[in-house]
Amino acid sequence: MNTSTPPRLPRDTHLRELADRLWESVTAKDEHSATEVVMGALDEGVDPESVLLDVIASVQGKVGEEWAAARISVAQEHAATAINERVVAALATHPAARGTAHLGRVTVACVDGEWHALPARLVAEVLTLRGWQVDYLGAQVPSSRLISHLHQTHTDAVALSSSIATRLPTAHAAITACQAVGVPVLVGGAAFGPDGRYAHLLGAQAWAPDARTAADILAMGPLPQPRLDHQQMDDLPHLADQEYTMVVRNSDALVRAVFHALEDALPLMREYDEAQRERTAEDLAHIVEFLGTALYLGDEDLFARFLTWTAQILAARGVPTRSLPAALDLFARELKDFPRAVHLLERGSEALTTHSPTDAGRRA
Repeated sequence: MNTSTPPRLPRDTHLRELADRLWESVTAKDEHSATEVVMGALDEGVDPESVLLDVIASVQGKVGEEWAAARISVAQEHAATAINERVVAALATHPAARGTAHLGRVTVACVDGEWHALPARLVAEVLTLRGWQVDYLGAQVPSSRLISHLHQTHTDAVALSSSIATRLPTAHAAITACQAVGVPVLVGGAAFGPDGRYAHLLGAQAWAPDARTAADILAMGPLPQPRLDHQQMDDLPHLADQEYTMVVRNSDALVRAVFHALEDALPLMREYDEAQRERTAEDLAHIVEFLGTALYLGDEDLFARFLTWTAQILAARGVPTRSLPAALDLFARELKDFPRAVHLLERGSEALTTHSPTDAGRRA
């Protein structure tokens, strides 16, 4: 789920024209043309940071919007993202994008399980332009590998990225591990909420909504040093009830039970072909993932936002959404001995009743 606001189109007319041209190239799957747009802009003297954030990032935001509205396919979204990633790599080789590191050293990485690497790459390139020595570790970095890297380097800070809320428990473990070796953490990405609420909840030293702000925060001076006696449970004492652990541990069994019960409740499901059955099982698995994350954070709004966003996505694809409330009722029946989980499911059902798919799209 992406709960962030996509980058707006730049106000500057020339930057907006460049973004339009890049959009045409990436949607045509024309990597050479896309690279020419960006390199040509740098040759003209356009500021590299503006090209990264006002052109490439704006186009990537539009890619996400078009996918959510079902105007481009998953394959088209992946192709466009891949081209944008290679365009960023090409930009980094241009003489205008080369600088001398003089501010310190920052490690930039995605949390384990997070494959949306482009936001982190943009942060890494902006920090490089601003004069930092950057160690960019890429997507899906296990905490053990991240900590091993920190032991081998003299890193001033870690910039940790996550776009998907279900990665927040893993992000929390990474934040705590970095702090345990004395390295402060700045986090960013849609997973941490539009106002950074989950960044603060999970104990990060700082949160940035975008690459420019991340660079500005680091330029203001060293991040606060972490407390070395800090523990994960200090942040989330409600986890002592074990509901999160039990739901996550039994997620496969939960999905199977609700899937079969849903077939009985909605006879139309018996006519589904194999692909439809697989997608339904995947949707149920996503519900459990987000339920588990909401239990971990103790935040009912996250689960409700996920459900209204899901309803909007299904509506955009012409898929009936009536199975969602039925599935929530069945999950509540299976989890009747877990009061926090049942409350979240009831709150989610209320959100689906209150907001139409159109409203959900505006709120996601």
